[in-house]
Amino acid sequence: MSSQKLKIDIYSDGANKEEMLKRYKEGSVKGFTTNPTLMKKSGVTDYEAFARSVLEVVKDLPISFEVFSDEFPEMKKQALKIASWGKNVNVKIPITNTRGEPALGLISDLLAQSLKLNVTAIFTKDQLMGLKEVMKPKDDVIVSIFAGRIADAGVDPVPAMALAVKMFKPLSKAKILWASPREVLNVYQAEEVGCHIITVTDDILKKISQRGKDLTEFSLDTVKMFYDDAKKAGFTL
Repeated sequence: MSSQKLKIDIYSDGANKEEMLKRYKEGSVKGFTTNPTLMKKSGVTDYEAFARSVLEVVKDLPISFEVFSDEFPEMKKQALKIASWGKNVNVKIPITNTRGEPALGLISDLLAQSLKLNVTAIFTKDQLMGLKEVMKPKDDVIVSIFAGRIADAGVDPVPAMALAVKMFKPLSKAKILWASPREVLNVYQAEEVGCHIITVTDDILKKISQRGKDLTEFSLDTVKMFYDDAKKAGFTL
């Protein structure tokens, strides 16, 4: 990691246990997030066994695990079970179910029971406003806004993220999370607007160490890479 210390907390986003524990032991991240899609991609077949095996090692950093039911009563049961796995667990609740029905009632209910949440898949101002209405200053909630996917739709996510930071400032325990970054620049954009957290994949995490690198030196390194790879490939004309 760069010697130029970041103000924003870096969370590792993935479901590869080996990589997660590696990042934990080297101290390069401040927390972890995962989701059912990442677990499926990593070949996880037993959700609870995977989560508990990670939590046997990661006891002192926040880690988010997501419910996967589409019905709110079952989501509640899953949320309570997931929360029981560890004091450092944030339960991920999607802002709506697959029918577009807001999860605000469930979120309010879980917050009343003092669960730590990660409200995820947020894209719109209306969703942010609805969430804020059911939260109190004591509520420990990560507000996960999918800035990268907003950008994929051709919309600049920076104004939306800045608005979210401002909107939730009165709620002292709320943390704004820039989700689904597409490049290292997003880390610095998120930091600039005051986001508390950004999730990163391993490829972005590795590139963060290049912060502050001299661009002339960077150019030379790139030219050397092209030259060396051409030689190794044995290209001729």
